[in-house]
Amino acid sequence: MEKSKIDRINELGRLSKTRPLTDREREEQAMLRAEYIAEVRAQLRAQKEEKK
Repeated sequence: MEKSKIDRINELGRLSKTRPLTDREREEQAMLRAEYIAEVRAQLRAQKEEKK
C-alpha cells in the first residue's frame, strides 16, 4: 500500500478523535481500511505458501 494512503488512514483516525467524521470521510476511511486489510491478508497468505 502506498505511504500516502497509510498517511491518510492515520490522518482520518486522528480527525475522528477530535471531531465526528463527515459521511464522505467515513466512507473513505472504510475503503482505505478494507484495502489495507486485504493487502495484509494477501501478504500473510504468501508467507504461509512460502513455508510449505
